[in-house]
Amino acid sequence: MTALLTLTDLSLSLESRVILDKVSFDIKQGNFITIIGPNGAGKSSLLKVIVGLQKPTKGSCQVAPQTRIGYMPQRLQLNEMMPLSVETFLKTSQNNRGLLEIVEKTHIQNLLPLSMHTLSGGEYQRVLLARALLQRPNLLILDEPAQGLDVAGQNQFYHLIDHLHKELKIAILMVSHDLHFVHRASQNVICLNQHVCCMGQPDHVKSSKAYQELFPHYVGSEVLPYHHDHDHEHDAINDECCDHD
Repeated sequence: MTALLTLTDLSLSLESRVILDKVSFDIKQGNFITIIGPNGAGKSSLLKVIVGLQKPTKGSCQVAPQTRIGYMPQRLQLNEMMPLSVETFLKTSQNNRGLLEIVEKTHIQNLLPLSMHTLSGGEYQRVLLARALLQRPNLLILDEPAQGLDVAGQNQFYHLIDHLHKELKIAILMVSHDLHFVHRASQNVICLNQHVCCMGQPDHVKSSKAYQELFPHYVGSEVLPYHHDHDHEHDAINDECCDHD
């Protein structure tokens, strides 16, 4: 299967500070990959390189011609003084065809007349997700989509993402800090700390030395992976870890 996206030895430095160092992996149609790592690990910077908001210092990020990317940032800065309804906000997307269908899939019908400035955290995130889906992506990129939500809100949002992944059969690359939920639907996990410390299927990553060194307080019963049944192969990423001896 042809990769939608291929990173090869991708590196990024800003003002002599190494942000990313020789990051390599690929994403194929239908994959669900979650990137985890401590604060300052370069996770959001990696997504910005992928979507073209930041140029890499070295290496390459190759996007296949058939790839359509939908990007959901952590937050958008909107002018608080400017009246802006949810419907108007969504219609400002470069591609708003099929708006009603996306509105229904993300369950935001009742939000359309409301102001973007009055939405709750969960409502705001669903609107951002809807805007990303308006691009009709086959690769959806999510930067900490459940940030700031309570446990119930996180569960609802991750359930929605899992449902959309299965229904639309799209690839998803997601950054998350929420280790209690990170394995809910992911086929593969990438542990990032400037470089790729470990990557592979969730159980493999969770048991690796690199993961346990980075997240010593989340090893064992505190991390509750969601095991999903499927008939596909996890061929996106080979189980691979680096040593930190």
